[in-house]
Order: sequence, then C-alpha cells, then structure tokens
Amino acid sequence: MEIIRQLDLGQIIEAALAEDVGQGDITTAATVAEGQTGRARINVKELDSIVFCGGFILEQIFALTGGQPQIVSLAREGARLPYGAAAAEIEGQLAGLLIGERVALNFLQLMSGIATVTRKYVDAIAGTSARIIDTRKTHPGLRALEKYAVRAGGGSNHRFGLDSGVLIKENHIAAAGGVRTALERARALAPHTFRIEVECETLAQVEEALAAGVNSILLDNMTVEQMREARRIAGNPVTLEASGGITLDSVRTVAEAGVDLISVGALTHSVRAVDLSMRIDNM
Repeated sequence: MEIIRQLDLGQIIEAALAEDVGQGDITTAATVAEGQTGRARINVKELDSIVFCGGFILEQIFALTGGQPQIVSLAREGARLPYGAAAAEIEGQLAGLLIGERVALNFLQLMSGIATVTRKYVDAIAGTSARIIDTRKTHPGLRALEKYAVRAGGGSNHRFGLDSGVLIKENHIAAAGGVRTALERARALAPHTFRIEVECETLAQVEEALAAGVNSILLDNMTVEQMREARRIAGNPVTLEASGGITLDSVRTVAEAGVDLISVGALTHSVRAVDLSMRIDNM
C-alpha cells in the first residue's frame, strides 16, 4: 500500500466516473426509488481461483456516487478466492451502488487479473533465488494501481518511473556512442544512491559493461545458454536481470539459469481481467 498512499486516488476515480456516468445514470434514475437501500455482493465468476486485489478502492467509489457505503465484508488483498466466493459485500443507497458498479468492477477485475497472473509466475519459480518484477509497460494513468497489484500477487516492482533509477538501454548506448561512454555520463549525472543498470543484447556487451565497472546488467532477449554464460562471466556480486519474451512455460528455466530478477511486461501490458460480478439485494 506504500505507493497507493502517495497517490491521489480521488483524481483517478473521478476521471473514471466522469467517463462512465457523464450527465447522469438515466437507467438508475428511472428504476430506483429515492432513498431505496440495498446490499451489493461482488462474486468471483472465474472457474479457477483468483488473487483478489483492489478492495480498498470500493468505499471511495461508492461514496462519490452517493452510495453511502458500509463495508460488510471484504476479502484481504492478495487472498486466493475460488469460484463463487464473495469478494465483498457493501450496504448502502441502491442508486449510488448501481451508478458505481461498472467503475468498481473495472478496477477490481484489472487489478485482480494482474495479481492473479503475477502469482502464477511467482509460484512457477518457487525455490529458486530469482524474483519476478514488473516493467513500465503499464496503462497510462494507472501505473501506481497496477504496480501495487503486482506486489499483491507476490511480485516486486522495477522502476516506478524514469526518475527513480538509471537503465541504460540500446538507444541510450547508441546515442552515447558506446557502453563505457553512456556509463560515464550516467555516473556524472545520477545521484550516488541510484542503481545504474545497463541493458546488454550480447555477451560481448556484458563483458564490456563489466570492464566498465557496472554491477547491474539487464540481459535482453538472450537464450538460456547465454544467460548461464553471463552468470559465469559476471560472478555473484553482479545483479543480472532477464527480460524479453519470458512466458509461464519458460520462466522456471530462466530462473534456474542463475539470474536474480525476471522482468515480465505481460504482467501489466496484456493481462486478462478476471471475471467478477455484482448482484444487488433490496433491504
């Protein structure tokens, strides 16, 4: 929750509600009596279990829609929930609950989808020394929520943004004229507290980066054999990150190649939202 506490959730929620509600919910206005109360139950519809994430956002959404919400029950963040389980139960003004239904489900389904797939990757490498981390391949405006969901699923966060670390990639190397020059310029500018990581596409670049004194290397789209060789060349003090096209089928083999970190853009950029539904009972 550390990242979330630093985030103005209100701005994100208000934008989502403005997009969905517009000038008002005509259907709810026509069908729900003023002052009518009800209980909303959010259920898991996935046949496989999910990792629940995002419940903390419900109260704020329904408060903004006039639901006067009272949280009756709420699954803990990161909990595994089977098909049919109740993720949350909320009592309040029925109109407000209905107005906020889709926005609430959109957030929960996306964040739970990210947490669920992250947990699958984490479980796949259990017993190795590697960690699963995310990338900056997030949906614009939702990065804090999506990176929080990765943590809820047992993963770790890479850089939050361009200002939170130095990652010298192939285009930076090309612009600087080489690995050593790019490193020298980064060291001259970046605070001493920043980790400086260099992306390498070949073992020759790994050797060049090591010769320049780097202690963190991203192995971009390398084969498992190349990763093993990079580990041998680098030795244990150097942090090695594997990235590029890593799937659930291949992640265990990558972890066993000796890397420390495995970054997976698919945790956020192409995740499938889980299936949740909300049903209302009159009170």
